[in-house]
Amino acid sequence: MAATHYRTQAGDWGLSGATFADNGVNFCCFSRHATQVELLLFEHERSREPFQIIQLDPNTHRTFFFWHVLVEGLSDGICYGWRIDGPSDTRESGCRHDPDKLLLDPWCTAVSDRLWDRAAACRPGSNLASAMRSLLIRDEYDWEGDQHLHVPLTEAVIYELHVGGFSRHPSADTQHPGTFRAIIEKIPYLTELGITHVELLPIMAFDLQDVPPKTAQMGLKNFWGYSTHSFFAPHPHYACDPRQARDEFRDMVKALHRAGIGVILDVVYNHTAEGGAEGPIINFKGMGNEVFYHLDFNDRSQYRDYTGCGNTVNCNHPLVTRFLIDSLHYWARDMHVDGFRFDLASAMARGEDGEPQYHAPVLWSVELSPELGRAHIIAEAWDAAGLYQVGDFPGFRWAEWNGNYRDVMRAFVRGDGGLIGDVATRIAGSSDLYQSRGRRPANSINLITCHDGFTLHDLVSYDEKHNQANGEDNRDGHNHNLSWNGGVEGPTDDQAILALRQQQARNFVALLLLSQGVPMLLAGDELLRTKQGNNNTYCQDNELSWIDWRLADENRTMLAFTRAMIAFRHRHATLRRDRFLTGQPTREDAIPDIRWHGTKLDTPLWDDPGTRVLAFTLAGLEPHEPHLHVIMNMWKEPKEFELPPMPGRRWYSAIDTAQAPYIWSVHDQQRIDRDSIRAQARSVLVLEAR
Repeated sequence: MAATHYRTQAGDWGLSGATFADNGVNFCCFSRHATQVELLLFEHERSREPFQIIQLDPNTHRTFFFWHVLVEGLSDGICYGWRIDGPSDTRESGCRHDPDKLLLDPWCTAVSDRLWDRAAACRPGSNLASAMRSLLIRDEYDWEGDQHLHVPLTEAVIYELHVGGFSRHPSADTQHPGTFRAIIEKIPYLTELGITHVELLPIMAFDLQDVPPKTAQMGLKNFWGYSTHSFFAPHPHYACDPRQARDEFRDMVKALHRAGIGVILDVVYNHTAEGGAEGPIINFKGMGNEVFYHLDFNDRSQYRDYTGCGNTVNCNHPLVTRFLIDSLHYWARDMHVDGFRFDLASAMARGEDGEPQYHAPVLWSVELSPELGRAHIIAEAWDAAGLYQVGDFPGFRWAEWNGNYRDVMRAFVRGDGGLIGDVATRIAGSSDLYQSRGRRPANSINLITCHDGFTLHDLVSYDEKHNQANGEDNRDGHNHNLSWNGGVEGPTDDQAILALRQQQARNFVALLLLSQGVPMLLAGDELLRTKQGNNNTYCQDNELSWIDWRLADENRTMLAFTRAMIAFRHRHATLRRDRFLTGQPTREDAIPDIRWHGTKLDTPLWDDPGTRVLAFTLAGLEPHEPHLHVIMNMWKEPKEFELPPMPGRRWYSAIDTAQAPYIWSVHDQQRIDRDSIRAQARSVLVLEAR
């Protein structure tokens, strides 16, 4: 192939990226201010020199601001990239064209970083021999009839996992650790757990080398993946064969769908791997820096950073909006993804002037897109510059990571007083955030933990973060964790403290799965995995982040409890209501949909700043569904709670986080013949009325 020089035609400006045609391959990219554009063809991923350089004539190969060429007879298997010359007066125009830099195709669906050297892309001079390459691979995948599952969020239990960390530990016992194929091998575990969706940390191709200098000197790399550079390409390191990453991802989606599990992607459209002024030129900087990024008004050589990552994507520029929507359509249509969680989504609400826009074009384009009409769209409704939009995110269909839920429930279980009004509101679906705008409980994604922060084990084992291993002198990561170690920081042999921590972990899982809204669990929390107090393991591709599957035996009681709690939620439709609770009967023969109590019936101590107890009675949604009575005692001593009478029914013990086996099957539940019940210190009790 290297000896072949291919003939060219003008090509088509309406086909972005690389598109196979009957007589060859059409290439097209966008660059408004380019004065010279070259397409470079490489024989394979390790080729340091191109076998052909095609110089585009602006009179033939340019339409508006698009540069295009059709290469006759070109087949798949080669690699390619762009070089673009033009103005680089960064202070005035914001352009950063550099003819020495090889650029990735922003629309490429497969990428190789085998030769990648981030430092070479940051400094002046050519990086031809060390740049990433776009791969040209024909798409002939057979979906074998696979379809989106369309499981409504009201029925969902989401499980957030990292593709690499989920199976990279030797104890995972997978043939292909750390890959999409390993997720397929773990599907029996997922189905037994009972979750309905996996939410995958970023799987779009990202820069492993994007970490601070001191962190890089320690041999660490970007593990979480919040450093995307290619928005149409799966990360090559999650594939057994990087050239087949797209098909291996599809194999995983197809297998998960067959098991009844939907796939939600964590997507990073708020910033890219190119960083700030000192960051590398990978693609967007060299093609249209002045269009793709928010630049400082007075000095366009500087970036406005609302993400904490050096740059912010100018999402509401018309061309950028179109690019991002095309990317989402691709993942939904061609990759069969069921939904998206948008990292730092509030940054996407900022207009070209940097100010928040309620009618932000990109967000409403997502909301109203017919192709995304049944896809789940979930916002992390804040950014790193102080914009916090939980309960007020633009649009109506958007669900939101409910940071208010997380913080209130953490503080309540920790033992903070005076929170029961907030606790009741969060458990009931956060109507204060969503109801007045016509939204529903499913707009609230409830979480206690996620990838960013402590694991559940660490939340009940550490008062402070311990991030020294990241090389940033423990400055990174959140300081406001609302955690409690039970009396000793970190590891301990004190059996009383260990028992308390496990009980607190059960309390968190129970409350999460008893709340209206959509529960999200962090992978490994059901095994009580630890990150040794590190609450920001973005750079730890090692046993600190990997799931140790030996914990499934060591902490089998916690695993069994989590499985049983998920099954309990699936069994009770009243925990998955589509409308907010009213305190009124839902039908003529029914009791009120919810009643709130303290230790005495119908007397919650809303105004007591010291109270740490709350109870509620939840009516069955269906006529023959059991009513539920939930008791929460976060006081350090046992409390006696009155039970509401249920004419024609009897109360049965279902869940007690303080008493083994902690959750009982219907056949093993004991009938309660008293008019009150004792709740142990720091415990959650659930009764069923049948």
